Amino acid sequence: MNYQVVIPAAGRGTRMKADKNKLLLLLRGRPVIIHTLEVFEKDPNCNGIILVVQPEEASMFSNLVSEYEVSKVKKLVHGGAERQESVYNGLKEANLTDIVLVHDGARPFITIPIISRLVEKAGETGAAIAAVPVKDTIKRVEGGIVAETVERSSLWSVQTPQAFRMPLIMQAHEKAQVDHYVGTDEASLAERANIPVQIVEGDYDNIKLTTPEDLVFAEAIIQKRKLL
Repeated sequence: MNYQVVIPAAGRGTRMKADKNKLLLLLRGRPVIIHTLEVFEKDPNCNGIILVVQPEEASMFSNLVSEYEVSKVKKLVHGGAERQESVYNGLKEANLTDIVLVHDGARPFITIPIISRLVEKAGETGAAIAAVPVKDTIKRVEGGIVAETVERSSLWSVQTPQAFRMPLIMQAHEKAQVDHYVGTDEASLAERANIPVQIVEGDYDNIKLTTPEDLVFAEAIIQKRKLL
């Protein structure tokens, strides 16, 4: 089943403590965003990539897309003040008849098999997200004191991609706009719009590069995959 993907790349990434957009940092000699884009470039079911960027960085990203010959990037769209606004700007440029994915530009280790399962599930049910079971013991804390230990068997750590039938995610975004609601991800908007969201088990390697330490983990993941 074919799909399009919106990739927000307009964040500042202040927690990375870099002097530029973290997606432009080099990982094994190539920018992080290129690692991410190339996964979708290689997927035969991907019909197009909509890359959402800051206006002042548009030419830089355009040059990278050209340099690395990422032919599936169909449009570069300007981002907004919040991630949610940036994604909405990108969704408005997607094909209304396709399944659409939203994927963090800072998650370069997503795999095509997981993408395929997400697209299939979203086609069946309307909405599906990648997630992995929580491994750590989780405590609920109040005022610095443990209030309870939370039963973790039903807890999942959510990742991207998040996949939707296009009319449903647009409906969820439009409702959020009317309600002046800002969610943490697209799935939270779908939940508020009473759209059931299915879980597709992801991969613990599908980390989001957020802090300098994550670049160390990224190198380890690359090395592990080379040995497999």
